[in-house]
Amino acid sequence: MAKTPTHPYAITMWDFSWIERRWPGAGYEDWDLALDELAERGYDTVRIDAFPHLVSADPDKAWDLVPVWNQTSWGAQSPITIPPVVPALLEFIRKCAERDIKVGLSTWYREDTDNLRMNIRTPQDQAKIWIDTIRHVADAGLMDSIIYVDLCNEFLPWAPYMFEHDPFKATRTSPLLRTESWVEEWMRDSIELVRAEFPGVDLTYSFTNEFTTWREQDVSSFDLLEPHVWMSNPVVSDLHERVGYHWERFDPKGFDNIVKYARKYYEEDQERYDGLLFGMIDTVADWSRATGLGLVTTECWAMVDWKDWPGLEWDWILDLNARAVEYVVQQGRWTGIATSNFCGPQFVGMWREVEWHQRMTRLIKSAPIDADIAATRARRP
Repeated sequence: MAKTPTHPYAITMWDFSWIERRWPGAGYEDWDLALDELAERGYDTVRIDAFPHLVSADPDKAWDLVPVWNQTSWGAQSPITIPPVVPALLEFIRKCAERDIKVGLSTWYREDTDNLRMNIRTPQDQAKIWIDTIRHVADAGLMDSIIYVDLCNEFLPWAPYMFEHDPFKATRTSPLLRTESWVEEWMRDSIELVRAEFPGVDLTYSFTNEFTTWREQDVSSFDLLEPHVWMSNPVVSDLHERVGYHWERFDPKGFDNIVKYARKYYEEDQERYDGLLFGMIDTVADWSRATGLGLVTTECWAMVDWKDWPGLEWDWILDLNARAVEYVVQQGRWTGIATSNFCGPQFVGMWREVEWHQRMTRLIKSAPIDADIAATRARRP
């Protein structure tokens, strides 16, 4: 996103599902169909996992991946072999380009059977894997399709290599924080190394836990901020705790509790929970104003985890997400806005609501962007 758009991108997150969920009925087995349906709904940008640690290790190898979970609908719910990433990635980006759909590159550092992600030991390592990956895209002449690169999804929770190489690990009793000096240096150094090779690419680290510490964070090396914002985020919300949902990745009891209690508790205290969500939106908008950096949000606005499941209804999720989008577009701080982190063909209950998506994407693509964001971007390398 080297040039600030005149209106926000309508963006969605297809994470690692774009390449993992390709069995019949999984949603991405036909990229042409999935992308046509995305365009029909009005979206013009998609954020995907580029698997940079695997690309850098061997661009021509098929990879055996370990499941992250079997209770949610992102990625594969059992061990899976994905094809060599580079040919697939380039094909997917080309198909996006044919439809004038832009691409944001990110990574969840998926675990393969050799756990190669743990070979990332320095910010130089992190930069190298991304430089290797971006170079493949550049050599294929596809850089016009790339609007930004997120060096790690939700840094730090999705960066296990950081915990392994924490210099204070032996004596640590508290969680690792992004505001620690060595972590901030890691982000800055890795970004600067990638920028030196690809100065036209906007770079960032996405996050989800920093709503109370943003004033303490050094994001001077970032080109944009990518906060993930949900009403149920336990950093500010007690809904998960009340419901009895504890991120059970391989046990249905968490979702069983969501079925029993999530809507009930939300609706009983809707004004307070809505206030928490809109307060988080105000917070990240303030962060944007304080730094001059534009915002891109690709995971949002109601529940963190949801799916097509007996007893899980979509109507109240759609309603809250719509009200959040209507609020966000008034802020003038977002250059990319999502409607949900469930905006993909595997979430049938949401995907089928074509007119809802079209209404949301019309709002997004007609929203203003404050002039200072473009001015800040113009002053950066």
